[in-house]
Amino acid sequence: MTKRVLHLTLYKKWFNEILEKKKTVEFRKITPYWTRRLEGKTYEYVHFVNGYGTHRPWVDVSLIKIEKDDVYYDEYGLHLGEILRSGNL
Repeated sequence: MTKRVLHLTLYKKWFNEILEKKKTVEFRKITPYWTRRLEGKTYEYVHFVNGYGTHRPWVDVSLIKIEKDDVYYDEYGLHLGEILRSGNL
């Protein structure tokens, strides 16, 4: 069975905070686009990249759970676990 991977692009500030383990939850607004990508899906890990260039840094982080908070913040919270691997493309 293939591993399901969620691919996300981040700004440098948030990318570095995830690498430094300061940021443990990544947020996405509840929109039709994110609902299609996240609701009812299970992902083993998140593949984060910083920017869109040819030689961009990346990190794979295990995904603990996806939590929907539509009462206060109207966002999905992607709860991150351990860093699995990282490098440059």
